[in-house]
Amino acid sequence: MATFIKNRPLGIILLWQMLFSIVASVVCGLLSGISGALSGFLGVLVSVIAGGAYAVMVSRHSGYSAGGVLRTALRAEAVKIFLVVMLLWIVFTAYKDLNPVMFIGSFIIAVMISSMAIFVAEKPRVK
Repeated sequence: MATFIKNRPLGIILLWQMLFSIVASVVCGLLSGISGALSGFLGVLVSVIAGGAYAVMVSRHSGYSAGGVLRTALRAEAVKIFLVVMLLWIVFTAYKDLNPVMFIGSFIIAVMISSMAIFVAEKPRVK
């Protein structure tokens, strides 16, 4: 992951989301059994895959003009939205034992975690 994602905050957020996938699986599993655990995991996985694609696209950007940065951000966001919609549709149609409450709930929390990138410093402070 570190070789493809050069943006530290995005990499940290993806790590937080992957750690949350374990928590979501355990909590959803305790509340709703194996199908709940898998539903919770898949909800987070949708956000991780879409966020990972966004992070890779942003990391590949090499231009320094404002227009170039904006174009890259908009393209990356469009890919992220497309992936979210497609992955949600795939999971809902392919997994027949899906627990929608666990799936959507864990997805929403994972999306909220992704918005925390603004709080991660680009470079760690040296004392």
